[in-house]
Amino acid sequence: MSVDIRTNSVKPIRNTFAHLARRFGDKPASRYQEIAYDVQSEVNFHYKPLWDPDGEIYDKRRTAITMADWYALKDPRQFYYGSYTTTRAKQQDALDRQLDFAEKRDLLRQLPEEVRAQIVFALLPLRHYEWGANMNNCFISAYGYGTAITQAAIMATTDRLGMAQHISRIGLLVDGNSGESLTRGRALWIDDPAWQGLRRRIERLFVTRDWFEVMVAQNLALDGLVYPFFFQQFDKHIAASHGTGLSTLTDYLLRWHEETAKWVDATVKTAAAENEQNRAAIVGWFLAWREAGIDALKPIAERVLGDAAEAALGAVAAQLDARAAKLGLKV
Repeated sequence: MSVDIRTNSVKPIRNTFAHLARRFGDKPASRYQEIAYDVQSEVNFHYKPLWDPDGEIYDKRRTAITMADWYALKDPRQFYYGSYTTTRAKQQDALDRQLDFAEKRDLLRQLPEEVRAQIVFALLPLRHYEWGANMNNCFISAYGYGTAITQAAIMATTDRLGMAQHISRIGLLVDGNSGESLTRGRALWIDDPAWQGLRRRIERLFVTRDWFEVMVAQNLALDGLVYPFFFQQFDKHIAASHGTGLSTLTDYLLRWHEETAKWVDATVKTAAAENEQNRAAIVGWFLAWREAGIDALKPIAERVLGDAAEAALGAVAAQLDARAAKLGLKV
């Protein structure tokens, strides 16, 4: 008895979803394309939002920026939920090992008391800066238009809480898990005159209505000053005299900023290149918030760097200006 086994191939009627076929052609789509493109609701809204009766629930007019295709604001990292969570989980594992290493060897507790106090002053209030950045990116996700940018913004929202938690863990390594550094950081953020400028800028963004201005202000201008100053200039200042114990813990913050900047830069560059009105609006926002950020950092820089403060802020500002020039923002 013989058995004749045959194989039949079934040709699919179509290779992807209809809305992706209209955009990319009838070919298999990537996971990022499936989750990011043309998912934004555009029609069949049942009611006007009670909190904004002149607008729709999802409304392109909530920013001065205009786009022929809002999905041009894509994420070059091509993060969607699966790839994002996998990437962050691997990074968290590596970060936990760094923290364990620092804790077992008492890298921060061994520093002189005045240096530990300086670290608390310079870094622990940033927990509250990160919470503010979390709120601002949440606003972008809530009121932005097009899944390409809103899903990236909600991932950034989650990231900012992670950054706040990481700074908290640095504080606990400084104070021996007593929590005193966290209490001190909150008091500095609320009451210390040196920190009120940065706090004022963050809270001003809480009431800024244009979500793309919030994008430029928080993720380009302010972050573009804060991260290089604290995690490059201040870190370098501590390392010069007391070794790289702090650097092993702040390195992740800086690398996260560099990764996230790819999304921020691509979004801003694409929007600015869309038309001259967009570019003019973005340049105006960038210049205003860049100047506000530098003014806010001056008193902090003078407290932690002394005579070297002006040079450090100048280097940070020059770095941000060079970045803006690559985005087509002539400043």
